[in-house]
Amino acid sequence: MEEINFSHRPVLLEECMEALAIRPDGVYVDGTAGGAGHSSEIASRLGEGGRLLALDQDATAVAVATQRLSVYGERAQVIRSNFCQVEEVCRSLGISEIDGMLMDLGVSSYQLDTAERGFSYQADAPLDMRMDVRNPLTARTVVNEYPEDALRRILFEYGEERFSSRIAANIIHAREKAPIETTGELVEIIKRSIPAAAREGGHHPAKRSFQALRIEVNAELDVIAPAIKSAVGMLRPGGRIAIITFHSLEDRIVKQTFASLASGCTCPKDFPVCVCGKRPTVKVISRKPVLPSKEELEENPRSRSAKLRIAEKL
Repeated sequence: MEEINFSHRPVLLEECMEALAIRPDGVYVDGTAGGAGHSSEIASRLGEGGRLLALDQDATAVAVATQRLSVYGERAQVIRSNFCQVEEVCRSLGISEIDGMLMDLGVSSYQLDTAERGFSYQADAPLDMRMDVRNPLTARTVVNEYPEDALRRILFEYGEERFSSRIAANIIHAREKAPIETTGELVEIIKRSIPAAAREGGHHPAKRSFQALRIEVNAELDVIAPAIKSAVGMLRPGGRIAIITFHSLEDRIVKQTFASLASGCTCPKDFPVCVCGKRPTVKVISRKPVLPSKEELEENPRSRSAKLRIAEKL
């Protein structure tokens, strides 16, 4: 098999390995295999009895990771699945406990740089944005079929776009004439919707809207908390979960979910005794997120918004 040019530099690589505290005979899950950067490093640290499951919902990533991890033989196994299905995957393989799980919630460089995937606002391509092409929902469907109030909500909540109302209204106006088919058409609508003064300098004017549509298409935020809880349920005592996020919406969910799992009793403070019976299941290792080093930022500008949070099973 000729290798696909799937370039994706793993972010916070050494920090992730330190966070997972890898044991040579442990069982680990990389929930977002991508180009197998993190997966390869985990597998290289495993010895006799060690095992890595590398999950990804993207068929191309699965093909690439399978090829790149083949040097580790049976020690590494690649499975096409969303990380929120970690428990089902492990149970199907007879695995009842894991020693660590890593999730990198960013879009891979390959996905961004492959124009036909429709993730990028830098190239004209069909409106797609699916990480898993088996998903029936595409960005084209969202843009052309969602009502205006739903579009406005998605752009505002998922993209934190302050001109969401204008953009949604202009999308509706444009699609009444003809369906919006490409990323280039959508970029032009977004540009027209944002005042010139707000477009000067800073980020590309379509960045926030494209983020919002990608999150909606792939239900990215919906799966984070359930995936964390499922993974923590699979962790042995002392096992670690490490999660890399790239924007505030993801990071907030990870932080809040870790805090909830670490909090224990949720009874009102004026209750004389606990009646909820809730006990902490993790301790948070990183009160503040781990950030890329100055050297990494210089070598890989795409790492600039990365944050790593870590928790340990009690």
